[in-house]
Amino acid sequence: MNITQKRLEKITDVAAKRQLDLTIILENVHDTHNIGAVIRSCDSVGISEIFVLHNTPELVRDFLVIGKNSSSGTRKWVDVRFYNDTEACFKEVRSRYDKVFGTHLSKSAVDLYELDLSSSMALVFGNENAGITDQTLAHLDGNFMIPQVGMVQSLNISVACAVTLYEAFRQRKQKGMYDKEVIGTENEKLMQAYLERHSSKFKGRAHELRK
Repeated sequence: MNITQKRLEKITDVAAKRQLDLTIILENVHDTHNIGAVIRSCDSVGISEIFVLHNTPELVRDFLVIGKNSSSGTRKWVDVRFYNDTEACFKEVRSRYDKVFGTHLSKSAVDLYELDLSSSMALVFGNENAGITDQTLAHLDGNFMIPQVGMVQSLNISVACAVTLYEAFRQRKQKGMYDKEVIGTENEKLMQAYLERHSSKFKGRAHELRK
């Protein structure tokens, strides 16, 4: 394997700091630039995978091109798991993450800064205009909102995701969840996968699960 010591140390450090109990689900987000920006934010805070759920016919597309031009190379380091079927998507999510919270304005929605983002969790962001569908809302454990004081109570989806992820980063960093000197079993597997990707012409990984 052709790799410099500096690069090896970087990959090892990145794999060690990956937060394997935190992920993002994007439901019917149609702008691939937004998806690409979310992938970049996920890589930045140490998320190793995201779920892209397109459960409406008009949004079914070639998943391989998602975020290709706007993720700035991070597709190589963040897996994109693509689903067209809502039930199949959440079955997979539930098998690996304890809680699922979504950005949905309801009476029971909690303030983002009151949410414990250091626990095992998947965070759902919906369509830019319609938000999260009723079908997906039924799978949520709760809703949260990003506090705003402007005239227009709206944030771009990639911005909202970045704000949320960096609050998760703050909470987790405060608890020492990024201070890993010894790589655990799953992080070790991830490091080996990253080393393989480094030495190949790997352009990004997506898992297409259509049912």
